[in-house]
Amino acid sequence: MKILFLTRRFYPDIGGVEKHVFELSKELIKRGHEITLITEERKKNYHSKHQSDTYDINSTRVVKSIQTNRFEFRKIKIFRLNPGKENWLKKFRIWVGILGMTRAIRGADIVHCHDVFFWYLPFRFLLPTKKVFITFHGYETKFPPTIKAKLVRKISEKLSSGNICVGEYIKRWYGTKPDYVTYGGVEKVQSSKFKVQSYNRKTKKLNILLIGRLEEDNGARIYLKALKELRNRSVAYNLFICGDGQFKKRFKKYGDVIGLTPDLNKYIDRADFIFASSYLSILEALYRSKKVFSVFQNELKEDYLKLSPFSKYISISRDASSLVENVLTVIYNKDDKTYNKVERARDWSKKQTWSKVAEIYLQLWKS
Repeated sequence: MKILFLTRRFYPDIGGVEKHVFELSKELIKRGHEITLITEERKKNYHSKHQSDTYDINSTRVVKSIQTNRFEFRKIKIFRLNPGKENWLKKFRIWVGILGMTRAIRGADIVHCHDVFFWYLPFRFLLPTKKVFITFHGYETKFPPTIKAKLVRKISEKLSSGNICVGEYIKRWYGTKPDYVTYGGVEKVQSSKFKVQSYNRKTKKLNILLIGRLEEDNGARIYLKALKELRNRSVAYNLFICGDGQFKKRFKKYGDVIGLTPDLNKYIDRADFIFASSYLSILEALYRSKKVFSVFQNELKEDYLKLSPFSKYISISRDASSLVENVLTVIYNKDDKTYNKVERARDWSKKQTWSKVAEIYLQLWKS
């Protein structure tokens, strides 16, 4: 099949949606499918903060004037748009840019939007028989979700031929009826290092890795308070942070801020404990037999974590004090329950491959 993806950001930009689309594309190419992709011109050191249609419509940040770059990477044909100022006129400039790619749209057997269904909106009526699908990835940082955010998603759902939701929480908070639910996948590698490691606080410092955007909606304040409390309770640790955001300077007081990195797994391998609150980071950590601690700051994020199939394998906390107590429980736990849980988590995560994710997409497109 000839498949056309529409996504706001793509590799080498770093983020959950970027990785999802890239790994999915590689799997589909292995199966003989042709992938074309329309995305925006990348920004230097860009990291996804939002991936919703609502954000794209409301954004006010300034970028360069419109242009289109075309090139091929890893057998993926990529069209990059740079549609000028990100204001309410941006969507019209995107439509004009995509209009110049009508040939690619007509030639595709499947069109699949990753959140940005409004990019395709005019073509839904210009090409009414063309199959178009959507994946809903993320959520708006404003809590609770606005009526506008829910409306944008409902329109996207109704005008699509089918949808995939990344997380069961989307059904509850946005009223979406998912055809399929996924949580992403892991990159499977053969390694004897992925074994449960015991931790002895008497002989070494605890190595903690914090992964993700250093923003309010990702639990940054909770992690900061917990790190301070761990110090106050004489827990010695080395902290490494793979992420960026408005709280970056505050995290520098507690450890080494690596920033955005495409080689995340090497940092996961070195860590004892992982602080992470997003699906792909959690999956990769579980696959590498790490103990994962996640936090939530509102009911939506609570459902995001607790409705996931791996919730039983991770520690989930609502505040800094609970997180600290959960960390201390693992540190002082002398039985095998914690380590048996990590082993079960690894066994489960090994089955969550990008090949399995690709199968979900293929099943959706057959429907």
